[in-house]
Amino acid sequence: MITRSNLAEQLREYQIRSNHDWASVSFFSSTSNFSSSRVYVVVFVIWELVILLLVVFSAVSLFFRRLQLAFILVCVSLLLFFCMKVMKQVRLDRKKKRRMLLPLSM
Repeated sequence: MITRSNLAEQLREYQIRSNHDWASVSFFSSTSNFSSSRVYVVVFVIWELVILLLVVFSAVSLFFRRLQLAFILVCVSLLLFFCMKVMKQVRLDRKKKRRMLLPLSM
């Protein structure tokens, strides 16, 4: 039988399991704690590495006086950064909407 205490205990266990602090992902995030699945963490780490690589390549191209290439690399890295932010926000909104559908009447 499902009781209020069982539901509250399951919700508490779920929140404890899903609460992780990922330092590398929170580098670009607006909040310091970031609870997510490992797949999203790996995706965000790869995106951060690609953005960092593009910024380094743009600095190297500026050193060799290739202004157009540096500008293109900076624009691509900014585009990836904003895509990462939008993807994170959409995922958090979806997660928040899913939480609101929990059958808890407390």
